[in-house]
Amino acid sequence: MPDPTRPRPAGSPGDPGAGGERHDSYASFRFPAFRWYIASLLTATFGVQVQGLVVGWQVYEQTGDPLALGLIGLAEVLPFIGVALYAGHVADRVDRRVLCLAALAVLAACSVGLLAFSLSPHLIAGGRVWPIYAVIFVSGIARSFLQPARTALGAEIVPRELYPNAVAWRSSVWQAAAVVGPAAGGLLYAAGGARLAYAVDVALMAAALGAMARVLHEPRAREAGPAVSVRENLTVGIRFLRGQPVLLAALTLDMFSVLFGGAVALLPVFASEVLHVGPQGLGLLRAAPAVGAVSMSVFLAHRPPLQRAGRTLLACVAVFGACMIGFGLSRSFALSLGLLALSGMVDNVSVVIRSTLLTVLTPDHLLGRVSSVNSIFIGSSNEIGQFESGVAARLMGTVPSVVFGGAMTLLVVAVMAWRVPQLRGLRRLQ
Repeated sequence: MPDPTRPRPAGSPGDPGAGGERHDSYASFRFPAFRWYIASLLTATFGVQVQGLVVGWQVYEQTGDPLALGLIGLAEVLPFIGVALYAGHVADRVDRRVLCLAALAVLAACSVGLLAFSLSPHLIAGGRVWPIYAVIFVSGIARSFLQPARTALGAEIVPRELYPNAVAWRSSVWQAAAVVGPAAGGLLYAAGGARLAYAVDVALMAAALGAMARVLHEPRAREAGPAVSVRENLTVGIRFLRGQPVLLAALTLDMFSVLFGGAVALLPVFASEVLHVGPQGLGLLRAAPAVGAVSMSVFLAHRPPLQRAGRTLLACVAVFGACMIGFGLSRSFALSLGLLALSGMVDNVSVVIRSTLLTVLTPDHLLGRVSSVNSIFIGSSNEIGQFESGVAARLMGTVPSVVFGGAMTLLVVAVMAWRVPQLRGLRRLQ
């Protein structure tokens, strides 16, 4: 791989950008703060993925109930939504790096708590999994503060003209960790049980905390904006989004596609009862969407901004829904892996489009609050979708619930394409 810190010669290969300029795929990595930021994102995401897989397998092993898997998401999303707007307000008022450090410290403490439960298994024996839910509840609060602060910090450490490049690399690195994390979690669990897996999780979260401490930069001066009360400040992000129909439509489309089309929460059931592949197979299933996503995100990072972003977004979400239908009907492990990988590829395109729109269109002094609303739209939809999947699986059965979710995703795409013509006409993300 070329050295990302080395300036690219004027005549080097690459696609021309706007104005005939060559596209520098590694421009963001010239900034040391961005490199440490990426290192923190990589290790934290890796740890979260390992933890998520082990928690899901432990809970299902203890209870044998798919609804219990859905409750994991509910335990995280309730506190997440409850403090998200306030977290965005704080992210626009304090040093965003310090807020990231505090949130990562809490997440590291949660990892230590889960390790302690594995060292004292009697605490969660006999189907008593509420201590795990309690730790996930606390992690939901920490994540609610981390997401807007980290998103806004990522926009502070690179120039505005590099936002599309930085977003593409952030997505690529996140997905790379999501590729390795679930597979590693399954292998660690198979090799040494929950104790080994959670010990690795603790080490990764400590590394993420240390890398974030190295993100040294001079915070930008933020516009104060009009004097308003704290209560009004909490809703300013919502008011801003209401005036941005394209961005609001992109967020809404992504939220409902994740809400209805996510089969990840039920993967332990598919691994155990449908495909019969055990925890190692579960790790591969969890990693498959990220394998596709990281391939796509690296490709996007090496390309100029998309030229027909709106139509591309709608098409990709439709393919995502079709993949969910196919996965639900599949009885072949190889086919299931392929469909999940394809779903990750198209989902990553929508992530890059949405994240770039959010960063480019939002003023810096509002970025924390708007990011917190984005977190409610997207972050919470993962956990609510996890709960919805558990409830639907209980009521309809595992396979019908996944097929139904994919069909609902296709319906959402059709409605959004009809109701928001500005989204269909969205072109270059500049």
